[in-house]
Parts: sequence; C-alpha cells; structure tokens
Amino acid sequence: MGALHEGHLSLIDESRRRGDVTVVSIFVNPTQFGPGEDYRRYPRPLARDAALCRKACVDLLFVPSIDEIYPPRDEMRIDAGPLGDVLEGASRPGHFNGVATVVLKLLNLVRPDRLYLGHKDYQQTLVIRQLVRSFHLDVDVIVCPTVRESDGLAMSSRNRYLNRLEREAAPLLSQALAAGAAQLRRGERSARALRTAMQRVLARSPLIRIDYLAVCDPTTLAPVRHIGGSCLLAIAARIGRNRLIDNIVCRR
Repeated sequence: MGALHEGHLSLIDESRRRGDVTVVSIFVNPTQFGPGEDYRRYPRPLARDAALCRKACVDLLFVPSIDEIYPPRDEMRIDAGPLGDVLEGASRPGHFNGVATVVLKLLNLVRPDRLYLGHKDYQQTLVIRQLVRSFHLDVDVIVCPTVRESDGLAMSSRNRYLNRLEREAAPLLSQALAAGAAQLRRGERSARALRTAMQRVLARSPLIRIDYLAVCDPTTLAPVRHIGGSCLLAIAARIGRNRLIDNIVCRR
C-alpha cells in the first residue's frame, strides 16, 4: 500500500535476485479498512515511493486508480473464510475479505510467477496462500523475513505516526515476543505462562493498550493451551492513535 520502507525494499531485492522482471504494485485498498480506521490519513508519498523503486531497479511500477480496481457497480467480494475471522479479523471484521479481494484482482492483472510477502503480516500470508490454493492461481507465494529497526521494532508504514514517547515504547512489542520465546526455550509448555511473560513486558509502558496477545497454531491460527510443536506468538497493540502488530513463529 505504499509508504515504502526497508521491509518493502527487501522484498524487491529478493524478487530481483530470483526473477527476470520485478513489478511493484502500490494501491491503498479501501475495502480492507473498517469504519473509523485510518484510510484517509494513511500515508501516500507516491513521488518518494517511485524514486525508491527507481533506485531499487524496479522494472514496472503499477499504480492503479480505485476505479480500475473497483469499477462502478462492481459488488463482487471474496470471503476469506475462517482464517480471516480470528486475530486481526476478529479485531477488524471484514479486513481480510478486502485483502483477499484486492490481491486476487492484482494477481489477475499482473499475472506474476511469484508473489513476495513479508512475515510481519503473518495472518495475511496464510489468507493469501489459501486464496492461491482455493482459486488454483498459478503463482508461488514467497514469504520473506520481517525487517526490523535496530531496537527490534518491526518496520511498518504506520511507525512514522509515532511521537517520541510512543516510539520509545514501541520496541516493547518485539521484546514481549522475545520473552515468550525465551520461556518456551527454557521448557515452558503452557500457553498461558507464555502470554503472562509477554504481558509483563508490555505492562512496562502505560502507553501500550493490548488488542490481542495470542499463542496459536501457526497453520490454522487456532489457540493452543499446551505447546507440543511449533507455535505462533502474535501481538496487536495500540500506542496512542497507532495500532501495531508483530509476531514470531517458535519451533521446538
């Protein structure tokens, strides 16, 4: 959706390394924003983004208009199913229906061989993988690691909204995930204990309001009580007017 940062540029680098032609689409998708969310104030620095794409040797920058993606009287939408109803989907009803719909449209317009996504939007990667399977799309989905600031904060277009105090508090999200992962490495298998460890870290700042704090199956996103194999640790929290997400997959 634009407002490119080093995380996006890492996806471009991977595409250029593995492919012949790299296409970047920029489209702030209105159907994935709910009432009261930040669609109107979402950053749209297109000239800056275009300059970054030129510097990164992108072959084609695709910037469609809203009417191109959603023509008049276009009322067809994709239902993201159960994967879209939990975590982010529970907090933002309909969000993943909008994501799935726009991604299907973009894939049909661009017809790429590979689609590069970032791990930070983990639930989104699962929804898009399911979309590709369900509609038999001829595209390989490549998920690349989350790119972080030096203090551990996952890079996000929304980070630019943080004031100084909020920015100082934001790295607690990644620190909380690290605390949960450390408990798991020490042999803790109770999901409740991992959530407690993460909550203690987030409680260090009164600016952080937890939206959800989840320990779940990394394939289905179903909550787990006892960890027998891999698990996803996921956080969504509000810091001021800003809502940030982060996650890690822990493997035994």
